[in-house]
Amino acid sequence: MIGDASHTSESRIPFYGKLFSLIAFVIILNLPTPDDMSSAAQRLAAVTALMAILWMTQALPIAVTSLVPLFAFPLFGIQNPATVSQAYINQNIFLYMGGFIIALGIEKWGVHRRIALHTINVVGSSPRRVVLGFLFATGFLSMWISNTASTLLMLPIGMAIIGSMSELSLFDSNVDSSKAIRHFSVALLLGIAYSASIGGVTTLIGTPTNIAFQQIWLAQFPQGPQLSAGEWMIMVVPFGVTFIMITWLVLCWRMPSLSSSKTSSRDIIQEQIQKLGQPTRAEALMLFVFATTAILWVTRKPLIFGEWELLAGWEQLPIHFLKKWGIPADQASSWVHDSTVAMGMAILMFAIPARKSETGQTEYLMDWETAERLPWGVLLLIGGGFAIAGAFKSTELSDWVGHVFSQVIAGWPAWALVLAACLMLTFLTEFTSNIATVNTVLPILAATAVSLEIDPRLIMIPAAISASCAFTMPIATPPNAIVFASGKIKMSDMLTYGIILNLIGVFLLTAFMFFYFIPQMGIQPGTVPDWLHAR
Repeated sequence: MIGDASHTSESRIPFYGKLFSLIAFVIILNLPTPDDMSSAAQRLAAVTALMAILWMTQALPIAVTSLVPLFAFPLFGIQNPATVSQAYINQNIFLYMGGFIIALGIEKWGVHRRIALHTINVVGSSPRRVVLGFLFATGFLSMWISNTASTLLMLPIGMAIIGSMSELSLFDSNVDSSKAIRHFSVALLLGIAYSASIGGVTTLIGTPTNIAFQQIWLAQFPQGPQLSAGEWMIMVVPFGVTFIMITWLVLCWRMPSLSSSKTSSRDIIQEQIQKLGQPTRAEALMLFVFATTAILWVTRKPLIFGEWELLAGWEQLPIHFLKKWGIPADQASSWVHDSTVAMGMAILMFAIPARKSETGQTEYLMDWETAERLPWGVLLLIGGGFAIAGAFKSTELSDWVGHVFSQVIAGWPAWALVLAACLMLTFLTEFTSNIATVNTVLPILAATAVSLEIDPRLIMIPAAISASCAFTMPIATPPNAIVFASGKIKMSDMLTYGIILNLIGVFLLTAFMFFYFIPQMGIQPGTVPDWLHAR
């Protein structure tokens, strides 16, 4: 009966979501319009509330809700169809699309599995080292492929090692074997989920929230400094590595040592590697494309560490020819983008022969049947968020909300602003879609920064990263849900470790912001950047 009641309650959530979204829409639409708010901004607020509730409750498929602006914005006089539709097809959408095609190629030829197994093999095979190996292998894969895909890849390997541990009976400490195995299982599985989320934030294509941040930043501050894929990695990878190491220490705290586990786990890894055999031509070519793409992303702009330029960016070469071909100098730099690299390499995959099929036909690194597995729903979701962000700016709703919010937090020190933004986004996304939350909150934070006359990067970047660092609830992220579905994780396990890591992440990100991110980006917290007045 309890199960039936729970199922009935869950099945009614979509109904209540639709009901409450309509109620919120009608109420906001009919409220008296504040003197300093335009009527279009109020109508946008009503549509945004409708979409936010539908997103949070998943009363409609998330991708379907993302299409609402295409009819609601023109219908309610917020934006015309030509303007709103452009949000669904832009350079950042193509950056994500190209990255996903490359990721599909990696999965198609099994390169990801080889990378993961060899990473674990190098790190070691004692219980704690196995967990550490899984953390770094999953985190590395999540930098380039979706968090969900990297979790699904690592889970079967992890379950195989856990199965072998269950057969052991000798321990270095006098503890119950079932408790020791359970601790190892929880640490390994939660480590896979958590590192997938952490690794994803270290590259611009690692998670949709990073892409959303980039597009929102471009829409809100076109005159402001832009972060390239390489600059983002130089800045965020050290944070990700540090957070993964802390996660490992938390998960493996007081883990018993298994005296015979080292040989057993090493045997499983070696067996999996032997099954792969020697790298095929297709794997070698796919690895070359993958490595070339990563290198081109990292080296497009000059690599600068503090005051030192470590490497000149290659984009100066095409910019030189663009200028010779008549492109104005002030525009040429924007003609070379990370999406140019992503789509160029993705297209190249369709032209590179990989092997001969059994019938003698040539197979290429990528085919359209595989490419059709692209997450079109995710692309629509990102586009819907971009549409909201663009409308927030055009109707000046973000400025109005930012002005009101800035009055509440006026006088707060910079560290308190960053800490509050991280705390809010971390725990808010435990129950809401990460990308939906970012799309809703970041425009507000951008306007708040303008009202307070501080560099918007100070609160927008940590907020975007925090949106991917939700570890407490199974529904927070797909990786959490996947490992929870294994049946070896209790809700209490995820709550205990998740709350600890959520709080650690908030303080760690705040510290990195002030001691590393700010010097790296040249932000001066006490001054107003010149470009802020040129927006």
